Amino acid sequence: MSIKNNIAIFQQELGAKNCKLIAVSKTHPSESVKEAYDAGQMIFGENKVQEMTSKYEVLPKDIQWHLIGHLQTNKVKYIAPFVSLIHSVDSLKLLEEINKQGEKNDRIIPCLLQIFIAQEETKFGLDEVELFLLIQSDILKSYSHIRIEGLMGMASLTGDENQIRKEFRNLRRIFDELKTKESSNVQMKELSMGMSSDYKIAMEEGSTMVRIGTAIFGKR
Repeated sequence: MSIKNNIAIFQQELGAKNCKLIAVSKTHPSESVKEAYDAGQMIFGENKVQEMTSKYEVLPKDIQWHLIGHLQTNKVKYIAPFVSLIHSVDSLKLLEEINKQGEKNDRIIPCLLQIFIAQEETKFGLDEVELFLLIQSDILKSYSHIRIEGLMGMASLTGDENQIRKEFRNLRRIFDELKTKESSNVQMKELSMGMSSDYKIAMEEGSTMVRIGTAIFGKR
């Protein structure tokens, strides 16, 4: 099936659940992104800063770019002028740099905190204790050029659907608990969980954003 058809199918399925589609365009050419854009897709996810900035330069400026991969502090300045949402914030140090670059660009940069929910040691993210310490810190409250809009997590890469569901359900529990701790720059609105292999489970467990690459663009 074509990219256009794949986009139409996902938009219909996700629209019925009030869930946003993040089309993960990493490693795919700008032409494929444009094809998805022409089919009505507006939000695209990239893993690497350099690839995102190069696509931003050549593609329509009303595209919403989401950084979904691990972000190094020294790369924040390259995406700060235009990024719509950073999914992968996993430290106070990174938030400090995003706030600094937001101030330089006279904008508030929306962020999600990445939470470690999987059994695999390779995944990035805050654990639950680190998360609550960060949310309640006076330092975070002083950052006026960032806004925490929710959480992001990746389930274990396994065929065990019960394990995947358990991990997503745990993230939803944390998300709901944080709704009671909102402040001027912390507003729990988005729960980014689910990819091509497990998005249906994620949606059943309350995801508001799914990150779909292979099922739209094909294998890399």
